[in-house]
Amino acid sequence: MTNDYNLKEALKFHFGFDTFKDSQESVIRSLLDRKNVFVLMPTGGGKSLCYQLPALLMDGVAIVISPLIALMKNQVDAIRTNGEDDSIAHFLNSSLLKAQVEKVKADILEGRTKLLYVAPESLIKSEYSEFLKTVRISFYAVDEAHCISEWGHDFRPEYRRIRDMIREIGEAPVIALTATATEKVRADIIKCLGIKGAVEYKSSFNRPNLYYEVRQKTPNIDREIVKFIRQHPHVSGIIYCLSRKKVEELSLMLSVNGIKAAPYHAGLDVAVRSQTQDDFLMERIDVIVATIAFGMGIDKPDVRFVLHYDIPKSLEGYYQETGRAGRDGGEGNCIAFYSNNDLKKLEKFMESKPVNEQDIGRQLLKETASYAESAVCRRKLLLHYFGETYRRNNCGNCDNCNNPKEQVEGKEHLCKLLRAIVQVKEDFRDDYIKKILMGDATDEVTARHHDALDVFGIADDSEDDSLWNAVIRQALIAGYVKKDVENYGVLKLTAAGKKYLKHPASFKIVENNDFEEMPEEAPLQSGAAALDPELFQVLKDYRRRVAREKGVPTYVVFQDTSLEAMATVYPQSIEELQNIPGVGSGKARRYGKEFCEIIRKHCESKAIVRPEDIPIRNVPKKSQLKVSIINAIDRRVDLDELASMKNMEFDELLDVIYSIVNSGIKLNIDYFIEEVMDEDVVDEIYEYFKNSETDSLEVAFRELGSDCEEDEIRLVRIKFLSEMGN
Repeated sequence: MTNDYNLKEALKFHFGFDTFKDSQESVIRSLLDRKNVFVLMPTGGGKSLCYQLPALLMDGVAIVISPLIALMKNQVDAIRTNGEDDSIAHFLNSSLLKAQVEKVKADILEGRTKLLYVAPESLIKSEYSEFLKTVRISFYAVDEAHCISEWGHDFRPEYRRIRDMIREIGEAPVIALTATATEKVRADIIKCLGIKGAVEYKSSFNRPNLYYEVRQKTPNIDREIVKFIRQHPHVSGIIYCLSRKKVEELSLMLSVNGIKAAPYHAGLDVAVRSQTQDDFLMERIDVIVATIAFGMGIDKPDVRFVLHYDIPKSLEGYYQETGRAGRDGGEGNCIAFYSNNDLKKLEKFMESKPVNEQDIGRQLLKETASYAESAVCRRKLLLHYFGETYRRNNCGNCDNCNNPKEQVEGKEHLCKLLRAIVQVKEDFRDDYIKKILMGDATDEVTARHHDALDVFGIADDSEDDSLWNAVIRQALIAGYVKKDVENYGVLKLTAAGKKYLKHPASFKIVENNDFEEMPEEAPLQSGAAALDPELFQVLKDYRRRVAREKGVPTYVVFQDTSLEAMATVYPQSIEELQNIPGVGSGKARRYGKEFCEIIRKHCESKAIVRPEDIPIRNVPKKSQLKVSIINAIDRRVDLDELASMKNMEFDELLDVIYSIVNSGIKLNIDYFIEEVMDEDVVDEIYEYFKNSETDSLEVAFRELGSDCEEDEIRLVRIKFLSEMGN
């Protein structure tokens, strides 16, 4: 049947490509032959084309089941750019108005639409399913198919109902596509979709251009991230955090340190998320700080780094998120920050979930922790997790390979492990095996009389939990041990393991990396010992001169606290100056050049060795409130309404806004001032602050008298400091 199609000609005509990648052509031919197909292809491998091209060639409309509205829009926009008629592709979801839904239905009935993207939640709606029963379906494409499995990193219960909906709407071939799936998840997908016997295509998961690294997460992580981004200026990057709160806080911290960053999470308004996504794609911002809500299906080929502020919940999630880097084949730095504290938080979080979910979550988390702590090649670890063997011993592009640990003989350890697995009838997980080896007589162990086994307590005192984790992991990679697919986590010997037990040979291992437990928080080091009083006085004198020249009070140029910081850490560039408390990018550009020059000459004349690190600007505690207020003002929310939303008195809100502006962040509240104040009054108060030696409210109220209300003075003071100081 596929002989009827010239696929390379069709590829060139519809997409402008001359050749297919990897197994794309074979996948397409199988689908054109009306076979069920399972496609496992890593991020950037070209999965979308595997169903888009056959949809354009086959009679009827292809139903593409996709998990995210943003993903649907992105893909529909992309397919439309390849043709002349926007009707070629549509999506149906909750974001559409009734008239838009009717337009989609009309285009489908007229045969103009070849691809219809739907969320599983939409598919099960009777109004949509009844309509689709009247339509000729060419095939069903289940994108991000790992969502169907409880063992997948982004489980969606609605995906479990897809098979029933296909049966109800009308049978047609099914193609399931995913970028991340272990053997367990693959089996789940095939079973739940009812496509046993499907033609399977699996591409290599190796991304040789990606550099993998795991770093100890310390209290100075914010400084590390700022330094890293400054070492990679003007490139696109993504930072993943587990919580929305951390996303907001980190995004603000980066912004106040002169980095063009924006937050992205499911709690933000749809329009805001869409705008942020567009800003990132169009390079109006460099860094997205996001939860896992961002990135699925986003095609930005030149992302140069992906940082994980928190260790992910699963290796599948980690692989997919890191896979957003270097999709153009260029450099991609993937750095994860890891601490035992984060691990404990995630485990604690699971306690509220059903028992089955807890078990699955802990097993997945254990895999992630094992990856983080292992000193084995990270590429080898990742590929093994997805059932692929990496033959090289050193990939040359991960932290463990670039800084290899010494190998030690592990023959005895491996023999002990294999014997223990055999003696417990190959029916237990690694945690239980470790208890047997280390002689931990728990109730479970004694109830099964496993404390009587000759391998019970066979481990030496020096052989701790970390060592056995390393032995188990490396035994798995070497192919002596495997994890049961049906009863995930249960350790069994392979044929090679049974052979090794009879004829042991040298087995070199590397012990795990030691990630010591760190305190939750610690003050960031200032990087300098003490204030330089001579420089401080020089800067004060120069500030006075600048203020006279500009016709503004001295506090508008720089406050004393800012000068003290300058005379402590010696900033010598506009970028470094922006790290000083109370100095935003606007103020740094407006007043900073000469101050930096004074500091540079002072350091030269006094032979001062500067601190190695200029401290980053920190966002004050309770930053979440400030972030939300900044965002609200950017959206021009009425300040009275904002105070009510935050359960604050109006003067309390103005105090917070004043502190934000005073920290160097520019805010525009003109929209509110113009509504509530006379222009003449604004001018009078503004002129007062322009000529005053202090921004004290008490002094201002006394000087301006009863003609001005206190709130009016507060509002104009904010306006003045924002405009003149930032």
